[in-house]
Amino acid sequence: MSDAPEDTMRERAGTSRLKLRILVDADRRVVAAGFLAVVFVLLVATGVVVPDAATLLSDGDPIETAFQPLLGGIITGVTLVLTLNQLVLSQELGAVGDQRERMEGATEFRRDVADTLGREVTPPEPSAFLRELVIAAGQRADDVEEALADDEDLADDAERLVDSVRGNAETVGDSLDDAQFGTFEVVSAALDFNYSWKLYEARRLRADHDLTDEQDDALSALTDVLELFGPAREHFKTLYFQWELVDLSRSVLWSAVPALAVATGSVLYLSALVPGAPATGVYLAGPLVVSTAAVVALLPFAILLSYVLRIATVTKRTLSIGPFTLRETTAPEE
Repeated sequence: MSDAPEDTMRERAGTSRLKLRILVDADRRVVAAGFLAVVFVLLVATGVVVPDAATLLSDGDPIETAFQPLLGGIITGVTLVLTLNQLVLSQELGAVGDQRERMEGATEFRRDVADTLGREVTPPEPSAFLRELVIAAGQRADDVEEALADDEDLADDAERLVDSVRGNAETVGDSLDDAQFGTFEVVSAALDFNYSWKLYEARRLRADHDLTDEQDDALSALTDVLELFGPAREHFKTLYFQWELVDLSRSVLWSAVPALAVATGSVLYLSALVPGAPATGVYLAGPLVVSTAAVVALLPFAILLSYVLRIATVTKRTLSIGPFTLRETTAPEE
């Protein structure tokens, strides 16, 4: 049988907690500010280390040479973000027939979930909806344990699956409780429910053993819930990405205004404001002014970088849907 991979995304990623926090968990504004702080410190430190840095800044046109590409990059970045915004908007536009198909698809899926869970209606909030699914998975795991209790060998074989589903469902259910969509909490908790391996393991048990009707029904009920969790998670992840892209567009557009003003002003006037020699008694004034201007000009890029890091990391971790595991595991013998 295959070794059970870890449940949480951090454990499955095999990377440090700090790195994963920077990539996905931390507030994107904090990540952008951290990037700009590193750039500022490096530029100022370089100005301190390099001999006669203030004199070099007024020798020739290094400021214009540096800020002209930044000015062009800001305009290009804003254009790129507007293109992303149009991509999100295009998915919301369509004829009434297309909108009706979307509505029917969503309604049918909610009806299937309600029928599987034995409910008249399912919660409208994404966090509560996913929580109902993971709680149901934990309850179905209890039913599987009860149905397999009379067969000692089968119960031992299913023990890891049952314990994994039950423990993982309890942890994720607590994380989803009162989680607000629009923040990363909902997606983060959903990513910690490792349904792919559980779905595969349940199917393997059905294939490797001669089950009674009661045992087969119990495993089928568990796989039904796990199969519904996959598309539900992907749907809410897609909606969250659209939400993130809208926030990204607004943040970049707002930050582009001061960035453009500072970059343009640096090209036109900064050379005249930078002291030309250390003898003026303000040796660090030139590097500090230039470093500050560079950081402001890089603000839209820092915001774009912070959002793309999260989106790219989550996308990589969720490329597969269903009983496919892209991480290395110990596969069962044929």
